[in-house]
Amino acid sequence: MSENTIYIVDVTNRDGVQTAHLGLAKLEKTLINLYLNQMGVYQSEFGFPTTRHETNYINANLELAEMAVLTPMVLEGWVRAIPEDVSLAFDMTNVQHLNLSISTSEQMTQGKFQGRRDRDDVLDMMAAAVDKAKELGAKTIGVNAEDASRTDMAYLIRFSKVAKEHGADRVRYCDTLGYDDPFSIYDRIKELATEVEMPIEIHCHNDLGMAVACSVAGAKAAVDAGVDAYVNTCVNGMGERAGNADLLSVILAVQKAASFSDRYRLDPRLDLSKSWRLAKYASYAFGVPIPINQVGVGQNAFAHASGIHADGVLKDRHNYELYDYGDLGLGEPEIVETGRQIVVGEYSGVRGFRNVYERLEIEFHSDEEARQILELVRYANVLKQKPLVTGELKFIARYPEQTRKLLTLTP
Repeated sequence: MSENTIYIVDVTNRDGVQTAHLGLAKLEKTLINLYLNQMGVYQSEFGFPTTRHETNYINANLELAEMAVLTPMVLEGWVRAIPEDVSLAFDMTNVQHLNLSISTSEQMTQGKFQGRRDRDDVLDMMAAAVDKAKELGAKTIGVNAEDASRTDMAYLIRFSKVAKEHGADRVRYCDTLGYDDPFSIYDRIKELATEVEMPIEIHCHNDLGMAVACSVAGAKAAVDAGVDAYVNTCVNGMGERAGNADLLSVILAVQKAASFSDRYRLDPRLDLSKSWRLAKYASYAFGVPIPINQVGVGQNAFAHASGIHADGVLKDRHNYELYDYGDLGLGEPEIVETGRQIVVGEYSGVRGFRNVYERLEIEFHSDEEARQILELVRYANVLKQKPLVTGELKFIARYPEQTRKLLTLTP
């Protein structure tokens, strides 16, 4: 097994929420972070520290980290690679981990800056941003090469070396348009990692349907070159346009695929038994059903109709299944209420509210405490405009002060 490690950096709460026509409430983003942490994901790119409607959410999540609710997962924010944005991030939030992003390809340099900046200016802006982050006490700094897959290698190597010289911890290779294939990304990241000798983060989009394949090929290349790999994922493959690399698919590929299994070291903290709960919650929160053929958690992932297949899997599941559904957290019985139901909404009263929480085995010390939590639940319903689920109700009762921040938006 390789000595270097493949880590997961989930970007659902940054790139996933940029899916057109969709979004997440701040409470929902927080629950995603909670479940990612319980799953053992190394890092969550949890938002935009320079965006004002994210400020309370980001600081509330950082408070939860200090309370050991969101640890040991690293919470990292995304900002543009300009010193002004770095300063603003530290002014507005308590964020300590940053990814600084700037375009590196000739296409984007010309297409975005329209002659106002050249590629030397890009290097200077990035270096100044890294310097500012170091000056302000950032604990880790990643530098994102947007459109890296369409950037000539000589410049990409130069860009990465400048980032390293100024104190960046890793460079993110962004296949922003899903342009790479598994063979091209392997060759390019292998060369980049060999030349620069620093950890590589891999960020792939699914425009050509190869985000997962490119992600694991890029990770393989980085490890083969002797550095750690950090793979960007989104829960259920959410993300801009055709989406990002699916979290569960990437993990299963590294664990089970022919050229990976037992040869590459995956972050040992990962716990796949939390996969189903996370996928199901993200599906609810985004309002996007899990596809019937979704890897691992789709309705047909472990369904067998063919007579030969059914016979074979009943004799020995390994005949037609690479992994066991129980390992992913599927198979647990679910309680479905029938008959009379009392639910909590934005107009609920305290008696029905307490009945709901009693069924969750949460008791309040007084009517006053119950009313305070009820008020938060009402506001959460107003902001989300859909029913609160069990995990959200429990979170609000356990962390009312952080919930208050999550529900507070001041234009």
